[in-house]
Amino acid sequence: MDAKKKISVIGPVSRIEGHLEFHVEVEDGLVKDAHSSGVLFRGFENILQGKDPRDALYITPRICGVCPASHATASVKALDEAYGVGVPENALLVRNVILAANTVMSHITHFYALWAPDLVNKKYASHRAYQELTKRFSPLSGSSYFAAVRARVKPHEIIAIFGGKMPHSVSHVPGGVTVKPTLSDITKAYSILLDVQDFTEQIILGCTIERWLENKSLADVQKWMGEDVHAQSDLGVLIQYGPEFALDKIGKGCGKFLSYGVYDQPDGSHWLRSGFFDGELHDFDQREIGEHVKYSWYVDYEGGKHPSEGITEPEFDKSGEKYSWLKAPRYADKVVEVGPLARMICDLDPLVLDLVEKLGVNAYTRVIARLHECVRVLAKLKEWIMKIDPSKPFFRKAKVPRTAQAMGLTEAPRGALGHWISIERGRIRGYQVVTPTVWNASPRDSRGNRGPIEQSVIGTPVSDESDMIEVQHIIRSFDPCIACSVHSISPKNDVSEFEIWINS
Repeated sequence: MDAKKKISVIGPVSRIEGHLEFHVEVEDGLVKDAHSSGVLFRGFENILQGKDPRDALYITPRICGVCPASHATASVKALDEAYGVGVPENALLVRNVILAANTVMSHITHFYALWAPDLVNKKYASHRAYQELTKRFSPLSGSSYFAAVRARVKPHEIIAIFGGKMPHSVSHVPGGVTVKPTLSDITKAYSILLDVQDFTEQIILGCTIERWLENKSLADVQKWMGEDVHAQSDLGVLIQYGPEFALDKIGKGCGKFLSYGVYDQPDGSHWLRSGFFDGELHDFDQREIGEHVKYSWYVDYEGGKHPSEGITEPEFDKSGEKYSWLKAPRYADKVVEVGPLARMICDLDPLVLDLVEKLGVNAYTRVIARLHECVRVLAKLKEWIMKIDPSKPFFRKAKVPRTAQAMGLTEAPRGALGHWISIERGRIRGYQVVTPTVWNASPRDSRGNRGPIEQSVIGTPVSDESDMIEVQHIIRSFDPCIACSVHSISPKNDVSEFEIWINS
């Protein structure tokens, strides 16, 4: 091997959900190539075969303890469609409240527990703000870190009121929800939400939610930074120092974005719209989704398969060209990024569109977009809670179909999430789940195109090959959830070659 070229392994990548191993080829201090490798297989799709369709509501949320509300939403939407049943407005509101609360919790957790600790990396020790960053963001001891850990519990309490418990709430059923909240429940949830609002306004923003949402452009943000104590807020600190750490120069990605749309409205639309963006916004068409497995540890097939025809048949072979348990989903054969940045772009959010136009797509704008979405969702969450009417229906009864094919599409905190179900003789014949991180952390597809995170790290300058914080900035800006993405269980007691390999 060339002395100037070195292949390094970051694995497991820390401060993400699940097991991700990332291989990078570094030459002359720059990343020249990358392989994103999901190294855990669970097999929920296979577990569900032969089960009662309603079992999916209780099994699929166990795919992930961070975003179980997203899987419950996707699963129940698939069953709504399979049952052919409409959902009362109250039920849509309750489902939206649960999903939105889960998203707020996830975004707070990501910034403070997973991403911001990178800012206290030793690389930045000589920076003038390092002492302040350490004071705020050091894991366990940082003032903002500690406040966030306390605040993130509050959205879970809201979910428990409407969902029975958290994680894995139990209120979602085909045709609506089982809960019928009282005025006392609604008042309690609203009161808890005000605690989350206080944390957001005092710690994240340094201003009211309403004042932040007045920002529609980079110029507005720059004006906001000069007002009051905004620059001393956690978001203000990120905005101020992110470019000094060159976070706006790394993590460009594939430049195309996808959102399924999320938060169902009574008229059938979404509060955050669906779309495919490649410089212009196009209508989303789920028929354009195809999953490739040429570089994934599954029995191969030609090209990409639509999830409704998907096959999850594991075939591990360490010696070949395959290198991940993640499949490689593509939209119209194109590599696309999903997540909060994609949602804000596809929703044509004026602030995020202007940030991307002026600053580009990078780790910096990706993280700002997530915090901006958190604020937007929090404001809408207040509205949805207050619209719930205990005097009106929350459920419509429906029968389990003997035969059906259906899908449930939503958005998890990390991006586009889809469940596809096939029912025969009242039982699940096939079930396919395509998670956000399968999109973002996917390996190469059958045409050799790298996945979004793989593309994002190529060209990144690396200052220390023993601690490639620049690469980790980029990976964590996507907030990967590998537990969601690579899924099986084995009843055998013997230890396979794969188990030996991942533990070596």
